[in-house]
Amino acid sequence: MAMVKKVYKMEDLDCANCAAKMQDAVCRLKGVGSCEINFMMQKMVLEYDEEDQKDVFKQVKKCIKRIEPDCSVIFE
Repeated sequence: MAMVKKVYKMEDLDCANCAAKMQDAVCRLKGVGSCEINFMMQKMVLEYDEEDQKDVFKQVKKCIKRIEPDCSVIFE
């Protein structure tokens, strides 16, 4: 199981409280090793299992939309 740690840009993250909620929710997702969301920098540092990448990205997007519908993560 290879863990990958990458930084992703976030768009329209308007609330520090929401960022904290997102961070907690994403950390609990299957396949996620760790997640840090920096509200000021509009960035997310995500550590995840490389084999589960597609599923992890899908779950992360769902999590974020549930907490702050206008916010999105740029997975590149």
